Amino acid sequence: MHNPPDRACVPEGTTLHAARLRRGAGGLARRLVDLALPPVCMACRAAVEEPGCLCAACWRGMEFITSPLCDRLGIPLAYAIETGGRPPVSALALDDPPAYGRARAVAAFGDVARDLIHALKYADRLDLARPMGAMMARAGTDILGSADALVPVPLHGVRLWRRRFNQSVLLAQGIARAAGVPVRAGFLERTRRTVPQVGLDRAARARNVAGAFRVPDSAGAEIAGRRLVLVDDVLTTGATIDACAKALLRAGAAGVDVLVFARVVDGAATPIS
Repeated sequence: MHNPPDRACVPEGTTLHAARLRRGAGGLARRLVDLALPPVCMACRAAVEEPGCLCAACWRGMEFITSPLCDRLGIPLAYAIETGGRPPVSALALDDPPAYGRARAVAAFGDVARDLIHALKYADRLDLARPMGAMMARAGTDILGSADALVPVPLHGVRLWRRRFNQSVLLAQGIARAAGVPVRAGFLERTRRTVPQVGLDRAARARNVAGAFRVPDSAGAEIAGRRLVLVDDVLTTGATIDACAKALLRAGAAGVDVLVFARVVDGAATPIS
């Protein structure tokens, strides 16, 4: 894992040149807005130059996942593997292949990534969804190029009513704005309530979500033969994502990949809760 060059105050999904153009073309209206609502870091709320970006300290604290990485699981590799031109696959993926094809994540689940995800989910920081989605679109460039639709991992109706929004839908909408891939939230539904996955081991997580997702009859014809990308905030053991991928593949999807904001990497010390 290596942090990319320090671009902390460039809005995510924007090139440095484009950001400079925006700063130059903002005009009086933009300056007045900044005076009334000064832009702050997405994570720690420190002052920054542009809205929707990270301060230098939080940027350095993000454990970005970059090449070399496992083509299946999207986890970082300690060193590049000679594969004769084929994408590298980790021993973990070979020993226990996931139901999905490929997974990509912006970063390992660490302190800064956790703070961003928790702020979105539990502190009603809905403004974070768009820049986080843009970061996800950049991290998932290789899987989005062949994607027909984005499928957010659904919440059960009761949980959706309590939370009032599904963070996976909001992130998918942010990805769609950046990548131009349509969102199809109706392709998948959660058929029963499950207990929170936090604190459960791998086997218990798999039992908890077994049979919890289905494709509505009305969506089957549209899914058949299409390449789909599941969208969620965090990938831990992969139990939920695998259950979703299996439901879509049974419905005839040609392939299912995964795009998340953060994923747990073996050995990470940051707790999920």
